[in-house]
Amino acid sequence: MIVVPYDAGWPAAFDLERARIRAALGDVALRIDHHGSTAVLGLAAKPIIDIQISVARLQPMNAYAAALEQLGYVHLPHADDARCPFFHRPGEWPHTHHVHVVEAGGEEERRTLAFRDCLRAQPELAREYEALKHRLASRFSGTDHDAQQAYSDAKTEFIERALRA
Repeated sequence: MIVVPYDAGWPAAFDLERARIRAALGDVALRIDHHGSTAVLGLAAKPIIDIQISVARLQPMNAYAAALEQLGYVHLPHADDARCPFFHRPGEWPHTHHVHVVEAGGEEERRTLAFRDCLRAQPELAREYEALKHRLASRFSGTDHDAQQAYSDAKTEFIERALRA
């Protein structure tokens, strides 16, 4: 796991990928948002652009999965599929973009954007989160799925506390 200093090119990288996704999905994508740490100005992050696509319904998945596959994204089946199917581009390593599909207006959409917005609005909270991410990155240093899941799980308490505040 690697956390790098903020890269001023991340917003432009998101904009380019958003345009590709918009062209592929058209009106199926009700929203396409940049979220995660790369969406917070000045925040150190794993160098992965997290993209949230809001759709009217998560099922049937083929309504958006086929178009994402044309862009090189592959669905990674996970227990969270009922609320947030996850896609990545396995042909690129390291991965530079992740796609999370959520139901428009749903809880997952709201929580993800609320946390991003908390970090954007509260620089002291963002610095606290950054310090946590550095500690966890050194603790979960693997690049396999289990290490990445452990890293994500270890951030949950902080995220929940931030959303309650």
